[in-house]
Amino acid sequence: MGTGPDSPRELSASRPVFTALPQPRICDAPAPLPAAASGEDPSGALWSVHQPSVLLIEDDPGDALLVEELMADSGVPLRLRWARSLADAVKQLGEGVPQCILLDLHLPDAQGLEALERVLGHAADSAVVVLTGLAEEQAGLAAVAAGAQDYLIKGRLEADFFVRAIRYAIQRKQTELAASALQTGRLRAQENARLERGLLPTPLLLDATVAVCARYQPGRSQALLGGDFYDVVQTPDGTTHAVVGDVSGHGPDEAALGVCLRVAWRSFVLAGSRGRRLLSLLEQILVAERSGPEIFATLTCLTRVRGDKHMDVLRAGHPGLLLRSPGECVHLEEVPGGPALGLLPGLVATWPVTSVPVPELGSVVMFTDGLIEGRIGAGTERLGEDGLLEIAQRHAHQPADAFVDTLIHSAQTLAASSGGLADDVAVLHLEWNGTT
Repeated sequence: MGTGPDSPRELSASRPVFTALPQPRICDAPAPLPAAASGEDPSGALWSVHQPSVLLIEDDPGDALLVEELMADSGVPLRLRWARSLADAVKQLGEGVPQCILLDLHLPDAQGLEALERVLGHAADSAVVVLTGLAEEQAGLAAVAAGAQDYLIKGRLEADFFVRAIRYAIQRKQTELAASALQTGRLRAQENARLERGLLPTPLLLDATVAVCARYQPGRSQALLGGDFYDVVQTPDGTTHAVVGDVSGHGPDEAALGVCLRVAWRSFVLAGSRGRRLLSLLEQILVAERSGPEIFATLTCLTRVRGDKHMDVLRAGHPGLLLRSPGECVHLEEVPGGPALGLLPGLVATWPVTSVPVPELGSVVMFTDGLIEGRIGAGTERLGEDGLLEIAQRHAHQPADAFVDTLIHSAQTLAASSGGLADDVAVLHLEWNGTT
């Protein structure tokens, strides 16, 4: 291309030029986009409202001046900044990432694909258009293969083509980012489905003596499942075993740990572990698998032998449970409990086994604390177990499915003024029909 002045200051009298100041600079006010151009590219009309930002990384003042002239001649509004080196560009990128970067591959502090790699490392969301010389078209192709959206040859630039290339590069980058986000969303949905299958299993029932109604609802801040889990297993002797638990914290690690504990619980139950021994084994699993020492889990386990009028309950830092009688009576059963799993690893923890009477044809409702910790009223008071009991007593006449749904909906409605239930909710309703 033609030679330029040694410094852009020498041409300031004839045409505005770049400035190395970090603040974005707007070029001369452009003329409206020609009608023909608007017809060819409908998206161009949007540029008059949202002026794309462009960072030129170029050490040659003459080439930099040519870029500004091309932008001014195109009549398309762009916000342009200039960096004379990669170090200067990195500094400016720290102050704001542009939509498009025009990159010369021959800089005083970076050459070729190394320069591109470093730019992409600092501005992964920006479209990159590489500027090459007449004899360096292969370098431009290599840059596109390495992550640039396009390349332009300096000696073959025309104003309309030049700005159109920038525009299309930005649109291609936005399409790439959208496709990447969509793929990430699909992978996340697949992972969520796997976690859901692990956290919310199909009860393992051998006959119709017990009916199970289970519900799970993510908290308002959750895009994925949290660490709440439940399970029901009926062993060959007809005994019903059930668990509801909650891993502290939120996120994929906690959800995976919840899956691990749920699967371990089912395995230990089928292998014959009961009572304190069962909880001790679960704590060993938690300590071995958790991501940090601050992670713990609460849970309630119950066991009811077929035909028995009592059930054995163990509680590890978990809320109580509701007992329903056929006569539309509900009461809260707060059995003695021990510490949450993982709070006192290595020490001998005590989890008492409590025998609780179960009314004939009665049912049991187990739940995680997300159901009772929602803030109600002015947002200073929590629903709590007593508030949940009041709701349950008002709707004690409802069948299992409607009863559980009403509990969750009522708790959600009461917490609506504070944004809804913040934590995950798991509810498990067990109903025995009296058949032996």
